[in-house]
Amino acid sequence: MSENKTEIEFKAVLSECRSLFEKKTIDYGTAWRILRLSSITDQIYIKAMRIRSIQEKGEQKIDEDINGEFVAIINYCLMALTQLELMDDDRMEIPAEEVMGYYDKHATNTMNLMFNKNHDYGEAWRMMRVSGITDIILMKLLRVKQIEGNDGKTIVSEGVDANYQDMINYSIFALILSGFAS
Repeated sequence: MSENKTEIEFKAVLSECRSLFEKKTIDYGTAWRILRLSSITDQIYIKAMRIRSIQEKGEQKIDEDINGEFVAIINYCLMALTQLELMDDDRMEIPAEEVMGYYDKHATNTMNLMFNKNHDYGEAWRMMRVSGITDIILMKLLRVKQIEGNDGKTIVSEGVDANYQDMINYSIFALILSGFAS
């Protein structure tokens, strides 16, 4: 696979996620600013567990597809990265244009991380199963919960921000593998 194809697919997925996030920001404002980081982590966990449950049961009773849950994980992770950056900013309501600037900044940083890792790993993710990606996202969430339980301190490990970025990238990979970007 060419890196160009990955870039096109990656940006297509991000564009869909961004569009939804922007529309919800216009509808709801930045009500999510009330959430502590641990609450955002819990929301992501709920989404990932629903994906895993549907994958294991092979059926679902709520008419919301798995792809929508991966999109939600991406947007919640970008929300978390924004919350991390705005820790000292107590504004509850932030103008949509400003919020989208943070969204774009963190999405771009995460995409650049993906390109660097993709270079080293040779697009190994293309050989993964979506169920394996779901499990990795859940593992990353458990790591984040552990770090949050340690007041954000780590000894040798990456912080919560790197784990949120990895969850974004894995969710985008899952969507690409599912044909969402086609």
